Amino acid sequence: MRVAQVPPLYEAVPPRFYGGTERVVSHLTDALVELGHDVTLFASAEARTKATLVTVRDQAIRLDPAPLKSDLAAHMSMLSEVRRRADEFDVIHFHTDMIHFPFFEDMAGKTITTLHGRLDLKDLRGVYDRWPQYPLVSISDDQRRPLASASWAGTVHHGMATEIYEFHAQSKGYLAFLGRISPEKRPDRAIAIAKRLGRKLKIAAKVDPADQRYFQDKIEPMILGDPLIEFIGEIGDHQKSEFLGGADALLFPIDWPEPFGLVMIEAMACGTPVVAYACGSAPEVIEDGVTGFIVRNDEEAVEAAGRAGMLDRRQVRRQFELRYSATTMARRYLGLYARLGAPLGQGCAFSANA
Repeated sequence: MRVAQVPPLYEAVPPRFYGGTERVVSHLTDALVELGHDVTLFASAEARTKATLVTVRDQAIRLDPAPLKSDLAAHMSMLSEVRRRADEFDVIHFHTDMIHFPFFEDMAGKTITTLHGRLDLKDLRGVYDRWPQYPLVSISDDQRRPLASASWAGTVHHGMATEIYEFHAQSKGYLAFLGRISPEKRPDRAIAIAKRLGRKLKIAAKVDPADQRYFQDKIEPMILGDPLIEFIGEIGDHQKSEFLGGADALLFPIDWPEPFGLVMIEAMACGTPVVAYACGSAPEVIEDGVTGFIVRNDEEAVEAAGRAGMLDRRQVRRQFELRYSATTMARRYLGLYARLGAPLGQGCAFSANA
């Protein structure tokens, strides 16, 4: 099958540091190649991929030092190149929200669009009502709730390459928070949980400019001078196995409808259970009492974090391999591609959790 993968251009593929969508696209692209398909990736020049790379920008937008740049112009240029080469592909898989809709109306039937963000924004319904011909993929069933009547082709949970995450049979006695410092991610909850337990908490997270004031006003006063809290900052893939694998548990104390939460399965890949608040996709991703605990308030979170060490870390890793490997994700997408009428190679197994 000839497949085009079209990610956003904000981060490298895969990202050097924080970044969810581009990381998933990277793992999906490589898994499709390993399954024998002809894949073309449209991305910035620093992409690392097993597919054919079409360079559409000199570098990803977020870490580009140029003081003046246009993300809209960059994405329009990329879409123009995809459009020019559209006849070369059986399936064009977009990860760019809805920006491509006006450009590919006459070939919407050969596209798949995975929506990676939250869908409870005011203006979204009008767009998806205006362009119902595009088959959409959700990354969790919960993500669909604000737009239940949209043109859903299926749900495909994220997956990651198993070989880049090292399993840790033993932890090193601390709790972990990984991701982004922002009000909806609730690092303040993670800090409070650790302090109530008297346990060390390591925080590896980026601080976006939009969240700098929140970090300075809310989070810094909670961590400065406290020997229990260690703020590491933003880390890359090569550091995640040691960071996550050394933790007794990953704290995922979100306070918003998280569409998926990639860090949950990254922790599982290292054998580390997850203590997650029952928001968004968390109850779909975490099997309560097996790969972690689903909690509904701070009291439950403290209790769950205190007994996370009782869970079988090997079983946590096994569940990741079974449900959230990149190969599993790729095969589910192949099932959706086949519904478009795209040709599948001989002997190519596929399924879709649609």
